[in-house]
Order: sequence, then structure tokens, then C-alpha cells
Amino acid sequence: MATALVDLYGGEPLSFDRLILSENYRPGDGEEFMCDAHRAYFLRKLRTWKVSIVEESRATVAQLQVDCLREPDLADRASSETDWSIELRTRDRQRKLIAKIDCAVRRLYEGEYGYCEVTGDPISLARLEARPIATMTVEAQEGHERIEKVSRDD
Repeated sequence: MATALVDLYGGEPLSFDRLILSENYRPGDGEEFMCDAHRAYFLRKLRTWKVSIVEESRATVAQLQVDCLREPDLADRASSETDWSIELRTRDRQRKLIAKIDCAVRRLYEGEYGYCEVTGDPISLARLEARPIATMTVEAQEGHERIEKVSRDD
């Protein structure tokens, strides 16, 4: 995936692409915001998260192929169907999450990652650590949610 993004931007890896961080590195406020180390850290975090989701999805598909929903008892069959329905809804949410992860990686390469799409202000490192796909500061997100709530209540 990164190769395709690198090719899009001139074919040469960006400096943060080649940066090797120690396993225990965490971005700090004492560093320049979204310096190469920060970008490399979040790129690694996003890629690891995506790989984990894809592996879970593959395991679900493999399990679906192995398990049959031919339970002899109607109650057991209903229970199995409910369990698989929940599992498939979870996988659908994760599919949408993968799209958000891909967008975050794209923003990293474009130099937009870590900045609020509403205000342009830096998103706190703590927020990005907790939610690496965040596109808004906490304040902008709260404002957005208030507007959504008012719209829904009408």
C-alpha cells in the first residue's frame, strides 16, 4: 500500500518512510509537531492496526467456511445465526474502519495528518494516540456532534 502512495508522490520514499523507530518510542510534546518521527510512528501504528483487522476478517471468513449453520435444534440454530450476524456486523464496521485508516495514511503522505479538518489546528498527540484516525480536535468534534444532535432532534 505504501508503495502505491509513494509512487503517487514522485516515486521516492519520503523521509519518514525510511525512519526506523525504537519499539518503545512515543511522540512527545517536546518535539516539533508532526515531525518525521511522529509521522513514522503513526504510519507504523496505522499499518499495524490495519493488518490486525485484515487478519481478524480472514479468520472470520475461514471460520464461516468451516462452520455450518445446520444445527439440529432450532434454538441452537437461532443462537448460532445470531452470533454470526453480530460477527458479520462487526466485520462490516471494521471494513469501514479500514477505509478510515487508508484515509489517515493518505493524509500522512500529503502532510495533512494530525491537523483538524475544520480549524486547521493541531490535534493533540494524546487524541491521536487514542484515535489515530481522528480528523478533528476534541473541540471541533464536540461542536460537530452538537450540530448533529440538533439536526436529529428536529
